[in-house]
Amino acid sequence: MTQYPGNLYIVSAPSGAGKTSLVKALLDKDANLRVATSYTTRDRRPGEIDGVNYHFVSQQKFQQMIDAAEFVEHAEVFGNYYGTSQQQIEGLLSAGSDVILEIDWQGAQQIRRMMPAAQSIFILPPSRDALSERLKSRGQDEQSVIDARMAASINEISHYVEFDYIVVNDDFSEALGNLQAIFVVKRLEIVAQGQRLSDMIGGLLS
Repeated sequence: MTQYPGNLYIVSAPSGAGKTSLVKALLDKDANLRVATSYTTRDRRPGEIDGVNYHFVSQQKFQQMIDAAEFVEHAEVFGNYYGTSQQQIEGLLSAGSDVILEIDWQGAQQIRRMMPAAQSIFILPPSRDALSERLKSRGQDEQSVIDARMAASINEISHYVEFDYIVVNDDFSEALGNLQAIFVVKRLEIVAQGQRLSDMIGGLLS
């Protein structure tokens, strides 16, 4: 069977909107989805695994990768650097997998310029109060850090108009269903289905 390239998706959200949990649940339901593992210079948090959650590298290594044009996008967030490997994305897409990039609005802008066919999804919290409570419930950060993240989250939300889809994460199951629907609809487009079902359609028309 001929292998057709997968689709690229950008998933962005303000900190505390539940993006990571939604994407993880989506991956459990969809065997054809992959997440491109970003590179970062920030320290590992408890429970995080190098090469799974992120590729944790030094600032020197990160700069070397920038100089070698290895990133399809990169950005500085709260004093740390994050970047996505172009080679990794192209390899996954060529293998027929749909690829999710969990990146912020700055990275999303870079990806859209380089890969305009990418579909972009923005996840919103249901209210400012809910967002604040979620940031506090992590229990990992001081109040000054929480305040900084809240301010950054409001700025992030202001870029929602740049995305193709919006999913509100109020009820988790409903948000997951809406997110999943986006991927299903894309796979049912005429170009994709025409390629996958060419033999069947040929038989119907013969």
